Amino acid sequence: MGKTTQGYLYVMGAAVMWASSGTAGKGLFLAGMTPFELVQVRVTLASLAMIIVLGILAPAQLRIRWRDAAYMLLLGGLVMAIVQFTYLFAISKIQVVAAILIQYTAPVLVAVYSILFWGERFTISKALALALALIGCYLVVGAYNVELLHMNRVGIISAVCAAVSFTAYTLMGERLMHRYPPWTVVFYSMFFAAVTWNVVQPPLEFLRSSHTAVEWGLILYIVLFGTVAAFGLFFAGVNHIRSTRATITSTLEPISAGFIAFIFLGEALAPLQILGAVLVIAAIVLLQVEREQSELTPELIRSAGRERFEGTR
Repeated sequence: MGKTTQGYLYVMGAAVMWASSGTAGKGLFLAGMTPFELVQVRVTLASLAMIIVLGILAPAQLRIRWRDAAYMLLLGGLVMAIVQFTYLFAISKIQVVAAILIQYTAPVLVAVYSILFWGERFTISKALALALALIGCYLVVGAYNVELLHMNRVGIISAVCAAVSFTAYTLMGERLMHRYPPWTVVFYSMFFAAVTWNVVQPPLEFLRSSHTAVEWGLILYIVLFGTVAAFGLFFAGVNHIRSTRATITSTLEPISAGFIAFIFLGEALAPLQILGAVLVIAAIVLLQVEREQSELTPELIRSAGRERFEGTR
């Protein structure tokens, strides 16, 4: 098996793990767990697992410069803390695949930000991607159904906040990715997010809650597979294929989420919602294809190293 094939398989595995962890989270919410409790246990145990793994396998990746500590604190303690909560809160209120798809519009928001503030060229492809994403999200959330929109308004707003905060994380993470490996950025983001959620919530409150063995199994799955293992597979995949191709491949996540949520939770999308999902995925693919083509130009090859950090869930 060639490295390229391995790369695609790694990213596909990460996408399925992210998708299934979203369904597992929805299962926990239906069992009575709150998004506040799940976000605390996820970031706390994930950062603990990562410090153990990195401490054994790559201790050098735990070192950061003191001058970057405040920026890491801002990235993790504020932005990542918001990303994790708004994503899980959205899942608790609306369909899993709808929440994931709305957050997946982050690359589109990054493109808009780059055009407005970084002077990137506004192309027909970017305009088309923006239109596809907006129409797709409108259909995915069922905005054509007034009653459905009214019922899920809080969840939809939370999903939009997740997309915006994830966009901020992507843009801020890019700056650190010039100086640190991906695992360093992800670990400190999770660690400082854990600090925040153990201040906002009573410290380690999840340990005082009574959960069944099945619920703890779902929690550990989200932490170990939906977070640590998924990131590991994604970064391993990026090492073998371009990050643009990895991002396109990771759109398997909302597709997988739709199937998994239907099988285990009975969540079914209406035909127009499925059309919206297709449009959102098409927008992401269109943006990434254009980005890969632009990265192959001589000018950008000479300025290598500007690839954005993609894919934190």
